[in-house]
Amino acid sequence: MEQAELIWMNGEFVAWEDAKVHVLTHGLHYGTGVFEGVRCYDTEIGPAVFRHAEHVDRLFKSAELYYMPLPFTRSQLREATLDLIGRNGLRACYIRPLAFRGYGTMGLFPLESPVDVTIAAWPWGAYLGEEGKAEGIRAKVSSWRRISPDSLIPAAKATGQYLNSILAKIESHKAGYQEAILLDDHGHVCEGSGENIFVVRDGVIATPPGSASILDGISRRTAITLARDLGFSLVERNLTRAELYLADEVYLTGTAAELVPVREIDDHAIGTGEPGEVTRAVQQAFEDALHGRTERYREWLDPVPAFAEVT
Repeated sequence: MEQAELIWMNGEFVAWEDAKVHVLTHGLHYGTGVFEGVRCYDTEIGPAVFRHAEHVDRLFKSAELYYMPLPFTRSQLREATLDLIGRNGLRACYIRPLAFRGYGTMGLFPLESPVDVTIAAWPWGAYLGEEGKAEGIRAKVSSWRRISPDSLIPAAKATGQYLNSILAKIESHKAGYQEAILLDDHGHVCEGSGENIFVVRDGVIATPPGSASILDGISRRTAITLARDLGFSLVERNLTRAELYLADEVYLTGTAAELVPVREIDDHAIGTGEPGEVTRAVQQAFEDALHGRTERYREWLDPVPAFAEVT
């Protein structure tokens, strides 16, 4: 990991190496935390955070679902993030806001533990690599099922829940693949270990609905809007595992991964085995939106004030 100079912790800027917590922090023992993955891009209007307000809003909604009142307002966290980026001199970076139950109590009843909030930002390339974005990746359907809404809250971006994704990710890695695809508890296609999934067949794009235990990804929402604006037919419906193998194209979306084609699943080539025309069209529109190259989507960009005078 490439370090930055400062991290924001509970209202203060501290040196990267001093951003520490106690070993008896509640979230470290029980996974009582929520987080976001956000990106800042060096756009045509200067460094700007992509869909910033929606990420902050989802952090608050995840926290509410786990009974974690955040001790800061949405505007305070937004301003802290923009200030952090500027102080670190980062024109492009990955941003990780994290809220967690801190040090104070032990045991499964968490409500007397304080809620701590931190924000870190650092340079980080595409999660699945630039080569993966260009040529597509190989994926494996995991033997691990996505967490059920009967047990936890798939719609929340909660720290402890990601053990589910970690098991799937390790399994796929050990089998020689770059990513895992999880099915939900009913056997329908759900999502990647850290991305939403889209399937293209006969010119129609399909993606699993909210009822399939997915995280309502902000990159997913972006890709849906872009695809429809490009004139493609897109539906949200349950998908069977076999539809992955029969697809003409498959792609994944996520803040860390951005938009990545899938060229092979379980040793079945997807379509021609190369990224298809629909995937390329949506991917190009996605990249243009991220970097401010399309006027109509610039409302998704939150400029970093520290760079306003030098751009």
